[in-house]
Amino acid sequence: MHVVIVGTGPAGVSAALYARRGGADVTVVAKDGGALSAADRIENYYGFEEPISGAELLRRGSEGARRLGVVFERDEVLGFALPPEGNGYIVVGRQRSYEADALILAAGAQRAGLPVAGIRAFEGHGVSSCAVCDAFFYRGRHVAVIGAGAYAQHEAQILLPHAARVTLLTNGAAPEVSFPPAVSVDTRRLLHVEGERRVERVVFADETPLDVDGIFLAVGVAGSTALAKKLGVRLDGSRIAVDAHMATNVPHVYAAGDCTGGLLQIAKAVYEGAQAGLSAVKTA
Repeated sequence: MHVVIVGTGPAGVSAALYARRGGADVTVVAKDGGALSAADRIENYYGFEEPISGAELLRRGSEGARRLGVVFERDEVLGFALPPEGNGYIVVGRQRSYEADALILAAGAQRAGLPVAGIRAFEGHGVSSCAVCDAFFYRGRHVAVIGAGAYAQHEAQILLPHAARVTLLTNGAAPEVSFPPAVSVDTRRLLHVEGERRVERVVFADETPLDVDGIFLAVGVAGSTALAKKLGVRLDGSRIAVDAHMATNVPHVYAAGDCTGGLLQIAKAVYEGAQAGLSAVKTA
C-alpha cells in the first residue's frame, strides 16, 4: 500500500516513520518545513541536552525517515481527485500528482485569516475557502479569488467552468504564476468587504468598489484545514475532528499535529503522527 502524507513537520515525519515501519510505501509532500523551520531555539523537547533550532530538528527527523526508505517530495499540494477506478486518492501537487491508498494531513494549523475588514464576518455567507466545494453555487455569477500564487491559480481554474466571471484580487502583491486569460487580475490593495446578509462587493484602498457575488480565499499555501474541506472532512471549529486513532470521518484519511487542535507542541505532534501512521497501515 502507499501512504501519502501532506506536511513535513514533526507530525508528518513521525507518521512517515511508523507507516514505513508498518510496511507501507510512504511519500511525504510539502512545499517547505512549515512553522517549525523558522523556530530559532527549542529547549523543551525530550532528548536534547542543549537547545536545537527548528530547522535542525526537521533535518534530523527527515534524514532518519529517508534512511528507512521514506520519499520526500518538495511540492505544493493544491487539492485532491479520485482515481478512475474509484479506490484511494490522487493528491494534486503543483509539480505532479501522487496516488495514495491512505492520506495523512499534517500541514499545520489553520493559517491566520486575511486582515481585510469584513472577511471573517461573511465566512459562509459569500466567503469560502474551498472552490471544489462551493463553485456549483456560483453558476453564472461573478466571483473573486484572493491570492497570488499556485493555490489561487488552482482555485480560479476550478471556478472558471461555473462562474460567469472570475477576478483575481492580489491585495497589492504581484502574481507569482500565470493565470488563464479568462481571469481578470486586479493588484490593488483591499480595504474591506461589504454586503447586507451576503457578500455584495469589495472596496479597494482607493475606495473604488467592485461588485462580486462571492469571494474565495486562496492566500499562500493551503493548510490542513483548507485541504480537509476539499475532501469533505468534518471540522470542529477551525480544527480537524479525529477519533482516538487520528481517523477523520472520511475513509482512509487521517490528521495529526497542530491541525487537530489542543496542545500545539512538538511532543503532541510526534505522538499523533505515530498514531496516524500506524492507523493508516492497519485499516487500509
